[in-house]
Amino acid sequence: MIYLVHTAHWQFLGLMTGILAWILTMAAVGIDEWRLWYVDNVSVVTSGTAWVGIWRACFHSHAFPSAESCQSISISDTFVPPEIPVSQVLMMLAVISGLAGNITAGVAIRLAYFSLENRGNIRTFFGLGGALYVLTATLSLVPLMWNMSSVLNNNTINFPPEYQLPAAPIRQKVGSAIGVGIFASILMLISGVLCLYYWFAQRAPEQTKDPLHGPWTATTQNSDLSKGDNQGMDNPAFSSGEIS
Repeated sequence: MIYLVHTAHWQFLGLMTGILAWILTMAAVGIDEWRLWYVDNVSVVTSGTAWVGIWRACFHSHAFPSAESCQSISISDTFVPPEIPVSQVLMMLAVISGLAGNITAGVAIRLAYFSLENRGNIRTFFGLGGALYVLTATLSLVPLMWNMSSVLNNNTINFPPEYQLPAAPIRQKVGSAIGVGIFASILMLISGVLCLYYWFAQRAPEQTKDPLHGPWTATTQNSDLSKGDNQGMDNPAFSSGEIS
């Protein structure tokens, strides 16, 4: 079985897309703006806007020594709704799974482009990489859609007094982190489909091919060699008598 380089171009694009999606997934994990809250107590929240992420809640205030006030959110906090600790776990699993998918797809690309031996594992690596990409997208979409649903339903969070945030904002909207995460999940799905598609790629022919005259076979090569080496004839127009 011979796999040519040109059979993996779409998968190379899938790897590049997967790397970009993984970076965006990490960005979504780190961005605090999962939920954008609008509050009426501007004496503490000076801007009237607070952003709640899966790791901490922050707002700008002139009532504190630092312009930005942030309080961390732990997985063991009892006041947070269940979608926040679930998001912490699933998003970190998505980061790990996405990294594993990129490494696996990278190994498959290397085998397709540079390896001359052990090419029988290419389809296996592409299949595993595609499955990891799809798993990463699923792990990301579950917490992203859950948090987006909570925002659209205007669900509240009973923050402790030290957070200086009300239990219910005037209104809230979906933050930028959810948009970035959903876009990254879509890219992950595309990468997974491209890698899994390699399972359906046609196998290359066993014989090599001359681009000008068609396939070379052992018969034609042997006949050409026999004509050239064993049955060669001198040109009668060129004789030694004409050479002075």
